[in-house]
Amino acid sequence: MKRALIVDDEELIRASLKDAATEEGFEAFVSKNGSEALELIEEKDLDLVLLDLRLPDMNGIQVLKRIKEIDEDLLVIIITGYASVESAVEAMKIGAYDYIKKPFK
Repeated sequence: MKRALIVDDEELIRASLKDAATEEGFEAFVSKNGSEALELIEEKDLDLVLLDLRLPDMNGIQVLKRIKEIDEDLLVIIITGYASVESAVEAMKIGAYDYIKKPFK
């Protein structure tokens, strides 16, 4: 079974994305901040991370950089309600697979 991690500070987003990932056949984990997410990434053998850019303890770009140090092949999709061309370009250069603006379906 594939495994996904949803990293977002909003509980409703975490729950909704966890449900969607489960429906798609993923074992889904959730995290409300970057530090917790990085711990889970080191513990679990993940296939996908859905990562918010704005987190309470660090920003998503910082988390993305650490993720790529831990596992450069891990698929990371940035999700954000505060999209900008600058952050999209930076995320893609670091290795994000995609960059999606909230709200999304």
